Amino acid sequence: MITLPGLIDVHTHLRVPGGEHKEDFDTATAAAVAGGITMVLGMPNTSPPLSTPAALAGAMGLAQRDARCDIGLFAGAEPGQLHHLPELAKTAVALKIYLNDTFGPLRVDELPDLTTCFRDWPRHKLIAMHAEKQSVAVGIGLAAAYDRPVHFCHISCAEEIDLIADAKGRGLPITCEVTPHHLFMTEADAARLGAMGDMRPLLGTQKDVDALWAHLNDTVDCIATDHAPHTLAEKRSATPPPGVAGLETSLPLMLTAVSQNRLTLDRLIALMHDNPRRIYNLPEQPETAVEVEMTPTTIRNENMYSKCGWIPFDGMVVAACVTKVTLRGEIVFETGRLLAKKGSGRVCE
Repeated sequence: MITLPGLIDVHTHLRVPGGEHKEDFDTATAAAVAGGITMVLGMPNTSPPLSTPAALAGAMGLAQRDARCDIGLFAGAEPGQLHHLPELAKTAVALKIYLNDTFGPLRVDELPDLTTCFRDWPRHKLIAMHAEKQSVAVGIGLAAAYDRPVHFCHISCAEEIDLIADAKGRGLPITCEVTPHHLFMTEADAARLGAMGDMRPLLGTQKDVDALWAHLNDTVDCIATDHAPHTLAEKRSATPPPGVAGLETSLPLMLTAVSQNRLTLDRLIALMHDNPRRIYNLPEQPETAVEVEMTPTTIRNENMYSKCGWIPFDGMVVAACVTKVTLRGEIVFETGRLLAKKGSGRVCE
Protein backbone atom coordinates (compact mmCIF):
# COMPACT_ATOMS: atom_id res chain seq x y z
CA MET A 1 0.00 0.00 0.00
CA ILE A 2 1.30 3.45 -0.93
CA THR A 3 -0.11 6.94 -0.38
CA LEU A 4 0.02 9.73 -2.97
CA PRO A 5 -1.23 13.32 -3.02
CA GLY A 6 -4.43 14.00 -4.93
CA LEU A 7 -3.47 13.93 -8.60
CA ILE A 8 -4.16 16.62 -11.21
CA ASP A 9 -5.12 15.97 -14.83
CA VAL A 10 -4.54 19.15 -16.84
CA HIS A 11 -6.08 17.88 -20.10
CA THR A 12 -9.60 16.45 -20.19
CA HIS A 13 -12.62 16.75 -22.46
CA LEU A 14 -15.60 16.84 -20.13
CA ARG A 15 -18.14 17.28 -22.98
CA VAL A 16 -20.13 20.09 -21.36
CA PRO A 17 -21.86 21.81 -23.06
CA GLY A 18 -23.15 19.95 -26.10
CA GLY A 19 -21.77 16.43 -25.64
CA GLU A 20 -23.49 15.28 -22.48
CA HIS A 21 -24.49 11.97 -24.08
CA LYS A 22 -20.76 11.07 -24.04
CA GLU A 23 -19.83 12.49 -20.62
CA ASP A 24 -20.82 15.22 -18.19
CA PHE A 25 -19.33 16.88 -15.11
CA ASP A 26 -20.97 14.31 -12.82
CA THR A 27 -19.68 11.19 -14.59
CA ALA A 28 -16.30 12.65 -15.57
CA THR A 29 -15.45 13.69 -12.02
CA ALA A 30 -16.70 10.34 -10.70
CA ALA A 31 -14.27 8.66 -13.09
CA ALA A 32 -11.50 11.03 -12.00
CA VAL A 33 -12.00 10.25 -8.31
CA ALA A 34 -12.05 6.51 -9.01
CA GLY A 35 -8.71 6.98 -10.77
CA GLY A 36 -7.08 8.90 -7.91
CA ILE A 37 -7.46 12.29 -9.63
CA THR A 38 -8.87 15.05 -7.45
CA MET A 39 -8.60 17.99 -9.88
CA VAL A 40 -9.28 18.12 -13.62
CA LEU A 41 -8.91 20.88 -16.19
CA GLY A 42 -11.52 20.84 -18.96
CA MET A 43 -10.86 21.79 -22.58
CA PRO A 44 -12.90 24.48 -24.38
CA ASN A 45 -13.72 22.77 -27.71
CA THR A 46 -17.30 22.11 -26.67
CA SER A 47 -20.55 23.05 -28.43
CA PRO A 48 -20.75 25.99 -28.13
CA PRO A 49 -17.06 26.48 -27.39
CA LEU A 50 -15.90 28.19 -24.22
CA SER A 51 -14.80 31.27 -26.16
CA THR A 52 -17.36 33.78 -24.89
CA PRO A 53 -18.11 34.94 -21.33
CA ALA A 54 -21.66 33.56 -21.55
CA ALA A 55 -20.56 30.08 -22.62
CA LEU A 56 -17.82 29.92 -19.98
CA ALA A 57 -20.12 31.16 -17.21
CA GLY A 58 -22.77 28.61 -18.16
CA ALA A 59 -20.30 25.73 -18.05
CA MET A 60 -18.88 26.91 -14.74
CA GLY A 61 -22.34 27.01 -13.23
CA LEU A 62 -22.98 23.41 -14.28
CA ALA A 63 -19.59 22.39 -12.88
CA GLN A 64 -20.43 23.95 -9.52
CA ARG A 65 -23.70 22.01 -9.48
CA ASP A 66 -22.43 18.59 -10.58
CA ALA A 67 -18.69 18.15 -9.93
CA ARG A 68 -17.51 15.49 -7.47
CA CYS A 69 -13.90 16.74 -7.54
CA ASP A 70 -12.30 20.10 -8.32
CA ILE A 71 -12.52 21.52 -11.86
CA GLY A 72 -10.91 24.32 -13.81
CA LEU A 73 -11.99 25.29 -17.32
CA PHE A 74 -9.93 26.60 -20.24
CA ALA A 75 -11.01 29.50 -22.39
CA GLY A 76 -10.78 28.85 -26.11
CA ALA A 77 -9.16 31.17 -28.65
CA GLU A 78 -11.74 31.54 -31.42
CA PRO A 79 -11.08 33.81 -34.42
CA GLY A 80 -13.75 36.50 -34.36
CA GLN A 81 -14.20 36.25 -30.59
CA LEU A 82 -10.75 37.29 -29.40
CA HIS A 83 -12.03 40.59 -28.00
CA HIS A 84 -13.45 38.49 -25.14
CA LEU A 85 -10.02 37.34 -23.94
CA PRO A 86 -9.56 39.85 -21.07
CA GLU A 87 -13.02 38.99 -19.69
CA LEU A 88 -12.51 35.23 -20.08
CA ALA A 89 -9.21 35.46 -18.22
CA LYS A 90 -11.03 36.51 -15.03
CA THR A 91 -12.42 32.98 -14.50
CA ALA A 92 -10.66 30.57 -16.91
CA VAL A 93 -7.59 28.71 -15.62
CA ALA A 94 -5.72 29.17 -18.92
CA LEU A 95 -6.12 29.86 -22.64
CA LYS A 96 -6.10 27.01 -25.16
CA ILE A 97 -4.94 27.72 -28.72
CA TYR A 98 -5.46 25.05 -31.38
CA LEU A 99 -2.92 25.24 -34.19
CA ASN A 100 -4.09 21.94 -35.69
CA ASP A 101 -7.48 20.41 -36.48
CA THR A 102 -10.03 20.33 -33.69
CA PHE A 103 -13.77 19.89 -33.20
CA GLY A 104 -15.62 23.18 -33.71
CA PRO A 105 -14.39 26.67 -34.67
CA LEU A 106 -11.36 27.05 -32.40
CA ARG A 107 -8.52 26.47 -34.86
CA VAL A 108 -6.28 29.55 -35.13
CA ASP A 109 -4.51 29.82 -38.49
CA GLU A 110 -3.77 33.50 -39.00
CA LEU A 111 -0.74 35.24 -37.53
CA PRO A 112 -2.67 38.39 -36.51
CA ASP A 113 -4.98 36.21 -34.39
CA LEU A 114 -2.01 34.51 -32.74
CA THR A 115 -0.39 37.84 -31.94
CA THR A 116 -3.67 39.08 -30.48
CA CYS A 117 -3.77 36.07 -28.15
CA PHE A 118 -0.23 36.62 -26.93
CA ARG A 119 -0.80 40.36 -26.55
CA ASP A 120 -4.22 40.34 -24.85
CA TRP A 121 -4.17 37.21 -22.69
CA PRO A 122 -2.89 38.28 -19.22
CA ARG A 123 0.69 37.23 -18.56
CA HIS A 124 -0.10 35.76 -15.15
CA LYS A 125 -2.21 33.04 -16.79
CA LEU A 126 -0.83 30.30 -19.01
CA ILE A 127 -1.25 29.72 -22.74
CA ALA A 128 -1.55 26.04 -23.72
CA MET A 129 -1.29 24.84 -27.29
CA HIS A 130 -2.49 21.92 -29.37
CA ALA A 131 0.45 21.80 -31.75
CA GLU A 132 1.66 18.88 -33.86
CA LYS A 133 4.83 18.48 -35.93
CA GLN A 134 5.86 21.82 -37.49
CA SER A 135 3.26 23.66 -35.40
CA VAL A 136 5.39 22.90 -32.33
CA ALA A 137 8.09 25.09 -33.86
CA VAL A 138 5.52 27.89 -34.30
CA GLY A 139 4.60 27.66 -30.63
CA ILE A 140 8.22 27.69 -29.54
CA GLY A 141 8.85 30.74 -31.71
CA LEU A 142 5.92 32.58 -30.12
CA ALA A 143 7.14 31.71 -26.62
CA ALA A 144 10.54 33.14 -27.53
CA ALA A 145 9.19 36.24 -29.29
CA TYR A 146 6.85 37.21 -26.46
CA ASP A 147 9.04 35.84 -23.64
CA ARG A 148 6.12 34.15 -21.92
CA PRO A 149 5.41 30.54 -20.89
CA VAL A 150 3.73 28.18 -23.34
CA HIS A 151 2.57 24.65 -22.49
CA PHE A 152 2.40 22.04 -25.25
CA CYS A 153 -0.38 19.47 -24.99
CA HIS A 154 -0.16 15.73 -25.79
CA ILE A 155 3.29 15.62 -27.40
CA SER A 156 3.42 12.30 -29.21
CA CYS A 157 6.37 11.82 -31.55
CA ALA A 158 10.15 11.79 -31.47
CA GLU A 159 10.80 14.93 -33.52
CA GLU A 160 8.44 16.96 -31.32
CA ILE A 161 9.93 15.91 -27.98
CA ASP A 162 13.47 16.31 -29.33
CA LEU A 163 12.67 19.86 -30.48
CA ILE A 164 11.15 20.74 -27.11
CA ALA A 165 14.18 19.29 -25.32
CA ASP A 166 16.45 21.50 -27.43
CA ALA A 167 14.32 24.59 -26.79
CA LYS A 168 14.25 23.95 -23.03
CA GLY A 169 18.01 23.47 -23.10
CA ARG A 170 18.27 26.98 -24.54
CA GLY A 171 16.27 28.37 -21.62
CA LEU A 172 12.98 29.03 -23.39
CA PRO A 173 9.93 29.16 -21.07
CA ILE A 174 8.09 26.08 -22.34
CA THR A 175 6.60 22.98 -20.75
CA CYS A 176 4.90 19.90 -22.17
CA GLU A 177 2.76 16.89 -21.37
CA VAL A 178 2.43 13.34 -22.70
CA THR A 179 -0.49 10.93 -22.39
CA PRO A 180 -0.44 7.37 -21.08
CA HIS A 181 -1.84 6.07 -24.36
CA HIS A 182 1.09 7.56 -26.27
CA LEU A 183 3.47 5.95 -23.77
CA PHE A 184 1.86 2.51 -23.71
CA MET A 185 0.51 2.07 -27.26
CA THR A 186 1.84 2.29 -30.81
CA GLU A 187 0.46 2.35 -34.33
CA ALA A 188 0.33 -1.45 -34.11
CA ASP A 189 -2.27 -1.12 -31.36
CA ALA A 190 -4.19 1.38 -33.48
CA ALA A 191 -4.34 -1.19 -36.30
CA ARG A 192 -5.50 -3.88 -33.84
CA LEU A 193 -8.15 -1.73 -32.17
CA GLY A 194 -9.49 0.04 -35.26
CA ALA A 195 -11.73 2.98 -34.38
CA MET A 196 -11.30 2.19 -30.67
CA GLY A 197 -7.62 3.08 -31.01
CA ASP A 198 -8.11 6.20 -33.12
CA MET A 199 -7.16 9.44 -31.39
CA ARG A 200 -5.47 12.78 -32.04
CA PRO A 201 -2.56 12.93 -32.15
CA LEU A 202 -2.39 9.49 -33.75
CA LEU A 203 -0.54 6.71 -31.97
CA GLY A 204 3.09 6.73 -33.07
CA THR A 205 5.79 4.27 -34.01
CA GLN A 206 7.85 2.33 -31.51
CA LYS A 207 10.61 4.90 -32.13
CA ASP A 208 8.21 7.66 -31.04
CA VAL A 209 7.23 5.75 -27.89
CA ASP A 210 10.88 5.09 -27.04
CA ALA A 211 11.68 8.80 -27.44
CA LEU A 212 8.88 9.83 -25.07
CA TRP A 213 10.12 7.39 -22.42
CA ALA A 214 13.70 8.55 -22.92
CA HIS A 215 12.64 12.14 -22.15
CA LEU A 216 10.26 11.32 -19.30
CA ASN A 217 12.77 12.18 -16.60
CA ASP A 218 14.06 15.44 -18.04
CA THR A 219 11.95 17.07 -20.77
CA VAL A 220 8.37 15.97 -20.00
CA ASP A 221 6.64 18.03 -17.30
CA CYS A 222 3.21 16.40 -16.93
CA ILE A 223 1.28 13.21 -17.52
CA ALA A 224 -2.18 14.20 -18.78
CA THR A 225 -4.87 11.87 -20.11
CA ASP A 226 -6.50 13.87 -22.93
CA HIS A 227 -9.63 12.06 -21.68
CA ALA A 228 -11.89 12.22 -24.75
CA PRO A 229 -14.85 9.84 -24.36
CA HIS A 230 -17.21 8.82 -27.16
CA THR A 231 -20.07 6.34 -27.07
CA LEU A 232 -19.63 2.85 -28.48
CA ALA A 233 -22.31 3.65 -31.05
CA GLU A 234 -20.30 6.63 -32.27
CA LYS A 235 -17.07 4.61 -32.41
CA ARG A 236 -18.84 1.83 -34.36
CA SER A 237 -20.43 4.24 -36.83
CA ALA A 238 -19.36 4.89 -40.42
CA THR A 239 -17.59 8.09 -39.30
CA PRO A 240 -16.11 7.32 -35.87
CA PRO A 241 -14.75 10.36 -33.99
CA PRO A 242 -11.18 10.25 -32.62
CA GLY A 243 -10.53 10.05 -28.89
CA VAL A 244 -10.44 7.64 -25.95
CA ALA A 245 -11.22 7.79 -22.23
CA GLY A 246 -8.34 7.79 -19.76
CA LEU A 247 -9.17 9.20 -16.34
CA GLU A 248 -9.49 5.82 -14.61
CA THR A 249 -6.46 4.14 -16.18
CA SER A 250 -3.79 6.84 -16.02
CA LEU A 251 -2.52 6.18 -12.49
CA PRO A 252 -2.59 2.35 -12.68
CA LEU A 253 -0.64 2.50 -15.95
CA MET A 254 2.00 4.87 -14.59
CA LEU A 255 2.37 2.84 -11.39
CA THR A 256 2.94 -0.18 -13.60
CA ALA A 257 5.87 1.73 -15.08
CA VAL A 258 7.11 2.42 -11.53
CA SER A 259 6.91 -1.31 -10.74
CA GLN A 260 9.01 -1.96 -13.86
CA ASN A 261 11.63 0.63 -12.78
CA ARG A 262 10.88 2.85 -15.78
CA LEU A 263 10.46 5.84 -13.45
CA THR A 264 10.53 6.47 -9.71
CA LEU A 265 7.55 7.11 -7.49
CA ASP A 266 8.86 10.60 -6.74
CA ARG A 267 9.03 11.34 -10.46
CA LEU A 268 5.46 10.10 -10.94
CA ILE A 269 4.30 12.47 -8.18
CA ALA A 270 6.13 15.34 -9.87
CA LEU A 271 4.52 14.53 -13.24
CA MET A 272 0.99 14.05 -11.91
CA HIS A 273 0.78 16.49 -9.01
CA ASP A 274 3.68 18.87 -8.34
CA ASN A 275 4.35 20.12 -11.86
CA PRO A 276 0.70 20.45 -12.97
CA ARG A 277 -0.09 22.56 -9.90
CA ARG A 278 3.01 24.74 -10.38
CA ILE A 279 2.64 25.22 -14.14
CA TYR A 280 -1.03 26.22 -13.98
CA ASN A 281 -0.76 27.96 -10.58
CA LEU A 282 -3.56 25.80 -9.15
CA PRO A 283 -4.76 25.92 -5.54
CA GLU A 284 -3.61 23.39 -2.99
CA GLN A 285 -6.02 20.71 -1.74
CA PRO A 286 -5.39 20.29 2.00
CA GLU A 287 -6.09 16.95 3.67
CA THR A 288 -6.21 15.20 0.29
CA ALA A 289 -4.62 11.82 -0.40
CA VAL A 290 -4.87 8.73 -2.60
CA GLU A 291 -4.22 5.26 -1.25
CA VAL A 292 -3.15 2.62 -3.76
CA GLU A 293 -2.67 -1.10 -3.38
CA MET A 294 0.25 -2.44 -5.39
CA THR A 295 -1.36 -5.67 -6.56
CA PRO A 296 -1.95 -7.01 -10.09
CA THR A 297 -5.35 -5.82 -11.35
CA THR A 298 -7.12 -6.29 -14.66
CA ILE A 299 -8.62 -3.21 -16.31
CA ARG A 300 -12.25 -3.91 -17.24
CA ASN A 301 -14.77 -1.84 -19.19
CA GLU A 302 -17.54 -2.84 -16.80
CA ASN A 303 -15.75 -1.21 -13.86
CA MET A 304 -15.70 2.25 -15.41
CA TYR A 305 -17.52 5.27 -14.00
CA SER A 306 -17.09 7.22 -17.25
CA LYS A 307 -20.38 7.45 -19.15
CA CYS A 308 -18.86 6.07 -22.37
CA GLY A 309 -18.24 2.69 -20.68
CA TRP A 310 -15.13 1.54 -22.54
CA ILE A 311 -11.38 2.06 -22.66
CA PRO A 312 -8.69 0.89 -25.10
CA PHE A 313 -6.86 -0.86 -22.25
CA ASP A 314 -9.69 -3.30 -21.47
CA GLY A 315 -8.21 -6.65 -20.40
CA MET A 316 -4.73 -5.28 -19.60
CA VAL A 317 -3.14 -6.31 -16.31
CA VAL A 318 -1.69 -3.37 -14.37
CA ALA A 319 0.35 -3.30 -11.17
CA ALA A 320 -1.97 -1.26 -8.93
CA CYS A 321 -5.49 -0.24 -8.05
CA VAL A 322 -6.89 2.78 -6.21
CA THR A 323 -8.45 1.75 -2.90
CA LYS A 324 -9.21 5.03 -1.13
CA VAL A 325 -9.36 8.74 -2.00
CA THR A 326 -9.75 11.53 0.54
CA LEU A 327 -10.53 15.09 -0.60
CA ARG A 328 -10.30 17.90 1.97
CA GLY A 329 -10.68 15.42 4.80
CA GLU A 330 -13.73 13.64 3.33
CA ILE A 331 -13.50 10.08 1.99
CA VAL A 332 -14.78 10.31 -1.60
CA PHE A 333 -13.89 6.82 -2.85
CA GLU A 334 -13.24 3.59 -0.96
CA THR A 335 -12.90 -0.06 -2.04
CA GLY A 336 -14.76 0.42 -5.29
CA ARG A 337 -17.50 2.65 -3.86
CA LEU A 338 -17.97 6.23 -5.04
CA LEU A 339 -18.80 8.38 -2.00
CA ALA A 340 -18.24 11.89 -3.40
CA LYS A 341 -21.44 13.94 -3.61
CA LYS A 342 -22.48 15.93 -6.65
CA GLY A 343 -21.53 19.56 -6.17
CA SER A 344 -18.84 18.84 -3.60
CA GLY A 345 -16.07 19.76 -6.03
CA ARG A 346 -14.78 23.32 -6.30
CA VAL A 347 -14.37 25.35 -9.47
CA CYS A 348 -10.87 26.81 -9.83
CA GLU A 349 -10.15 30.11 -11.54
